[in-house]
Amino acid sequence: MDKRQMLIVDDEEVNRIILSGVFEEEYEILEASNGQEANELLQSNHNIALILLDIVMPVLNGFGVLNYMKDHDLLEKIPVILITSEEALDSDDQAYSYGVADVMHKPFYPHIVQRRARNIIELYDNKHNMEANLKKQADLIREQERKIRENNEFMIDALSSVVEFRSLETGEHIRRIKYFTRIMLKYLMKYFPKYNMTPELIDEIARASALHDIGKIGIPDAILLKPGRLTPEEFEIMKTHTTIGCDILEKFKDNQDSDFYRHCYDIVRYHHERWDGNGYPDHLAGDDIPISAQIVAIADVYDALVSTRVYKSAYANNMAYDMIMNGECGQFSPDVLECFGLAKEDFFNIVEVIKMFTFS
Repeated sequence: MDKRQMLIVDDEEVNRIILSGVFEEEYEILEASNGQEANELLQSNHNIALILLDIVMPVLNGFGVLNYMKDHDLLEKIPVILITSEEALDSDDQAYSYGVADVMHKPFYPHIVQRRARNIIELYDNKHNMEANLKKQADLIREQERKIRENNEFMIDALSSVVEFRSLETGEHIRRIKYFTRIMLKYLMKYFPKYNMTPELIDEIARASALHDIGKIGIPDAILLKPGRLTPEEFEIMKTHTTIGCDILEKFKDNQDSDFYRHCYDIVRYHHERWDGNGYPDHLAGDDIPISAQIVAIADVYDALVSTRVYKSAYANNMAYDMIMNGECGQFSPDVLECFGLAKEDFFNIVEVIKMFTFS
């Protein structure tokens, strides 16, 4: 195994000879007689365990080396012991401000330099090993979280698809709702910071949106698949899919206080609420409606309009957009409508692309 390197930087040859003699059995010794030579060695050598650095040197002094190391993020990686003359005592504070590991004064005792050097190298090695282990553990945790998210998303999509299978839809509704929701939330994050939206929150809400109609599992086929307009009594039954969905979520929840569960619950229960209070099941109005449910609500209405259902033909993209903006499908908040306007072309493109792949 190759020896690790030690860089000795001192304009006095006798000091370099003494220090080399102390460390040459354990380390490959690199020598520099000034700061410029030291910086050149730092550029070409990447296995340096420690630098023994003089301050007062010709061409470029020790602080020139420290500046170079600071500019190239080397001070955290390579420990430095500053070896300086008694006359340079006022430089100690300046040296420590750079982050040097230790300061020793000439004349030095070789065995003391050796002991301090070993302690510092061991300390830095332990620090770097700990950082590497922490990074490895963090990477492992992230990978485990990714797999859990993928598994959860698979189960969510599978459970949600049961509704589509029962209602004889194409299977693309859930996928489109997730796309629409994610796009709307990105515009919300960009233009409406008051909602404190983050990429992580967007991901959670988009995944939760797949469950918005899970309660339709509990709606009788005679109502769910009816090709014509529902009677008032049948519509009252259809509206219960919001509360049935919440009952289903209650049975599956692991932690009622989790953010993801709360997003699922809010979307399932409130995605038919409207800004003016004329929605259902709780007739919430305004900002009492969770923003996640508001976003999924407009996505759901748009997708229903542009999709063929057992009770209707599909509307054209522009017509569906105009119907929503004109308030023909219930009232939505000004913020949500503004995001919908910004997302108009994105929505149109998603519908057309999915149609192309569906019928290809």
